[in-house]
Amino acid sequence: MRKLTLALAAKVKTPGLHRDKGEGAARGLYLQIRPLARGNGFAASWLYRYAAPATGKLRWMGLGPLDCVTHADAREMARTARAGVKRGHDPIETRRAERARLRADQAKAITFKVAAEKYIAAHEAGWRNEKHRQQWKASLETYAFPILGKQPVASVDTALVLKVLEPIWSVKAETAGRLQQRIARVLDWAKARGYRVGDNPARWTAHLEALLPARRTGKSAKHHPALPYAEIPAFMSDLRQHQGQSARALELLILTVLRTGELIGGKLTEIDLEAKVWTVPAERMKAGREHRVPLSDRAIEILKALPREKDNPYIFIGGRAGGHLSNMAMLAFMKHFRPEYVPHGFRSTFKDWVSETTNHPGIVSEMALAHTIPNRVEAAYRRGDLFEKRRRLMRDWERYCAKPATSASVTPLRRAS
Repeated sequence: MRKLTLALAAKVKTPGLHRDKGEGAARGLYLQIRPLARGNGFAASWLYRYAAPATGKLRWMGLGPLDCVTHADAREMARTARAGVKRGHDPIETRRAERARLRADQAKAITFKVAAEKYIAAHEAGWRNEKHRQQWKASLETYAFPILGKQPVASVDTALVLKVLEPIWSVKAETAGRLQQRIARVLDWAKARGYRVGDNPARWTAHLEALLPARRTGKSAKHHPALPYAEIPAFMSDLRQHQGQSARALELLILTVLRTGELIGGKLTEIDLEAKVWTVPAERMKAGREHRVPLSDRAIEILKALPREKDNPYIFIGGRAGGHLSNMAMLAFMKHFRPEYVPHGFRSTFKDWVSETTNHPGIVSEMALAHTIPNRVEAAYRRGDLFEKRRRLMRDWERYCAKPATSASVTPLRRAS
């Protein structure tokens, strides 16, 4: 052991432990000199030796290398550690706990954008369709991320939430309402995961409802314009005269009463031509349940005649290789002939026809439309899908659609110029 001074600390080369001594020395402080494993030279680092308060066992605590920690700093660190030992604290265990706390704090310091991405990744598998997932992401990217994206999720407060919502609250009421709910869910998730504490600043009840005006809900529901069922025979007759996938997709949409997304996202593997059944998987249905569609003879004829593309799994192939028909294709087709109506409206046309001209039970048409049964008790007992009854219903619908147009009041379709 040698007397260690500030000047000597930089010059000492002798391997071993050199105790700090002399004026200002810190009890238990050592400089360790070790030869390098490769090549010439030495490594020097500071150590503090103490007896563990709980066991009395000698322990060595590293304080850092000589080229990073000055002699004065090492002495101060040794004195601080010694004071902790006198109070019954083991400085090594104290340092480990502090480092663990810092790592935990750093883990919690994620941004709102990262929290939102983690929330979406955790929940999107349970969302009903791809469109819903896209809307979730798009609304946050467009409105929330520019303001909240880089903010630590733990620091998102009411003022920041209002900064996102207020500009669109009155002009885009529906979007703003959904955005508020999505921000609230992300923040709830962050709290449950331990990334933030306290109340949710995006909650509506007893919070934002006192700060924002109620969204306008008095407007009557906007229904999709529907072609009167009396005009369906003429419409279908003219529709069959047109070529192209958009025309065939629209015709099949009417015959199956599927929704646009359910139809254009259909894959060849879902079709059983022999059994005349189209089985739409739960993940592509609005209600999140598998839906079997009975296929009429005309529907089968359409399916067999459609063009095919190598390695393309979709029933209606799109403009891009491997893709499906655009969800705007049928709408654009309709605009050439009946711009006042939209493809989705044919579901209402079908429902009106069933209710006003047939004896088919309403529940059968509801099942054909894949509507959720609102009565929970009835839904619990009605576990079947009334498939054979729906097959008869869809056969009658096909026959009606194929009827010759006899009414003089039927407006013929307008052809594109």
